[in-house]
Amino acid sequence: MPLVLVPTARWARWVDNFERSHGATSYAVVDGALAGAAQDGSTVTVRLPFAASYDGPATPDALGAAVAVPDDWGVLLVRKGGFAVARMRGATMGESKTGQRHVQGRTKAGGQSQQRFARRRDNQARQAYEAAADHAARILGSLAGRHAPVVTGGDHGAVDEVLEDLRLRGFVVVAPWLAVPDPRRGVLEQAVADATALQVEVVNA
Repeated sequence: MPLVLVPTARWARWVDNFERSHGATSYAVVDGALAGAAQDGSTVTVRLPFAASYDGPATPDALGAAVAVPDDWGVLLVRKGGFAVARMRGATMGESKTGQRHVQGRTKAGGQSQQRFARRRDNQARQAYEAAADHAARILGSLAGRHAPVVTGGDHGAVDEVLEDLRLRGFVVVAPWLAVPDPRRGVLEQAVADATALQVEVVNA
């Protein structure tokens, strides 16, 4: 069941398209989310960003109006080839940092050469993760003690490695997980937009 991220500006159009495709839809609030059941048997579940629980009227319009962006939150994206960190003030990006690190590709060589390349790759990856953790601690570190949300993405193993840093242990990591390519400035900006979007899951009949 793939997750679809729908910006609030496109939410009304998305609902119109869904109901046009699947028929009249009835809605209810279930476990902090808006749940819809369409005439053709398809269902939709919509959650607010930043792990917020919804308890308002059971209508798409009311849910869209309930989207709120925290005053202080962060984004952390990590892959072996780079990282991106941003401190957000509402919808405005404050301090940020993107960085690229060279991590050697795999080799077809065997024996000792293969082991040597593997060790070099591991060392390069570890240095990349340490750099990402240093910048995350500098830019986002104070979020750990304030229970402010952090949205993460990139490579699961890489992000887990960075979050093992003692300075980052108190982060409140919230959905969605962002499957991004090697972080660049444009990737970071899109990640910020995705983090503030409604999180939609559709099960087609």
